[in-house]
Amino acid sequence: MNSFRHRHTALLGPPALAVLIAIAGCSSADDSASVAVPSPDTKVTELCQNLDKVLPRTVDGRGREDPEPRSALTAGWGSPAIILRCGVERPPKMVDPKVATGDDPKAVGGGVNGVDWLMEKQDDGTTRLTTASRLAYVQVTVPGSADVSGVLVDLAASVKKAIPKGIAD
Repeated sequence: MNSFRHRHTALLGPPALAVLIAIAGCSSADDSASVAVPSPDTKVTELCQNLDKVLPRTVDGRGREDPEPRSALTAGWGSPAIILRCGVERPPKMVDPKVATGDDPKAVGGGVNGVDWLMEKQDDGTTRLTTASRLAYVQVTVPGSADVSGVLVDLAASVKKAIPKGIAD
């Protein structure tokens, strides 16, 4: 079997082998999360930086493990990761009348410990939560294995401290 592997490698040739090695070197062997970093205006960026300074070390019993690329606008906890992104755009469902009347089976509004949230069930089993009535939108993606209510309780004090009430848009 080893001779097959060596023969197969030899058939690839040095350029192809170099490309494979480069790809393998760039791939991640761990489960660290990656996330798109929001790009809000200066005022919202300041609020998000303040939030980053007061976020809890644990959420739903998971230790903080920030996603790549590292940014004060993103945070993560555990694996599979609970991901927080600060300074996101307002989700369309936030102004959907079906959500306000309770007629959307995948989205509902509510509050936990003084912070209002839009909760949206995603097709992949995750739950996406976005703050409402705050000067910056904070979005939290919760894997199906996490306790959504525990996540909201763990994050409420930080959000209240760093992101004042108001309308973000």
